[in-house]
Amino acid sequence: MSGFLDGIRCGDCECNVDWGERRNTIASIAAGVLFFTGWWIIIDAAVKYPEEGDFHHAYHTCGVIATVAFLMINAVSNGQVRGDSYSEGCMGQTGARVWLFIGFMLAFGSLIASMWILFGGFVVPQENKKKHVVYPGIAIFFQNAFIFFGGLVFKFGRTEDLWQ
Repeated sequence: MSGFLDGIRCGDCECNVDWGERRNTIASIAAGVLFFTGWWIIIDAAVKYPEEGDFHHAYHTCGVIATVAFLMINAVSNGQVRGDSYSEGCMGQTGARVWLFIGFMLAFGSLIASMWILFGGFVVPQENKKKHVVYPGIAIFFQNAFIFFGGLVFKFGRTEDLWQ
């Protein structure tokens, strides 16, 4: 079942492109675009709503934590987690696994916190607000979602066979 799409032809193009060599490039570009889009959305929201009443500046913390998680997740290779290429250092394979686990916990935590901010701070209307602004909450959620999925694409979309 793993090769059931191999026989499907798309168009009449006879160009045989080996995507295996370009997999790392495509995954890196896709992850970079996702990461950039996330930060672009939150910058747009911060510029559009500069007042503290509409968009509290402490809400940027979720995006910063997601960025740190992005870096932590991609700081260790899959070989280090499996124990193939990393046996020395402070804690060896166990340290790499703990580091990756903490990175994923931060990534999921920031995504969940952005949903909490979206619904708790922006979707549910408050009694004392005259105008109800929702876009900053949506921007916070999409920033964290794009950074999260960018981290996943960068971690699992690349192959380490070319590094050996």
